Amino acid sequence: MVGRIYSIARWTALFGGLILCLMALLMVLSIGGRSLIAVGLAPIPGDFEVVELATGVVIFFFLPWCYVRGGHATVDLFYTYMSPRIKKSVNVLSDILMLILWLILTWLLWEGLLEKIEYGETTFLLQIPVWWAYAICMVGAVIGCLTYLATNLIQLGLASLPEGWSAEATGGH
Repeated sequence: MVGRIYSIARWTALFGGLILCLMALLMVLSIGGRSLIAVGLAPIPGDFEVVELATGVVIFFFLPWCYVRGGHATVDLFYTYMSPRIKKSVNVLSDILMLILWLILTWLLWEGLLEKIEYGETTFLLQIPVWWAYAICMVGAVIGCLTYLATNLIQLGLASLPEGWSAEATGGH
């Protein structure tokens, strides 16, 4: 189970990377169009709306894999000097708190999604329903919850790391 969750987190991060590359290409083409108006080109209408919606999706798709790989920022000021037992306790507590945070975040995202659907909010220029981006972000949020749950189960000894994974590969989790 944990291996599948980690694999899904990896694939969504790769998909998020593809979206990010497409966002960059969109911006290059739009800015190029702006600078070449004199030769008949033009900016891409609504480029900033697409980038705004896609940015949230990319973040939600990156964060679970970032967590799995131990890529979140940490403050090691006191942690370095703690005993292994206290370090383990700090890791377990922080992972449990992050799972709770992700569950709350996912719940609030769900509430926002329902609100966007109810009111039919769209972007100004392209008239893209805003709830579409919220719905796609929900995928990343649920994967994030599953990732934190899986890691908590590992920390508590109720599951084990997938084959080929080491604690170092997960940033020490």
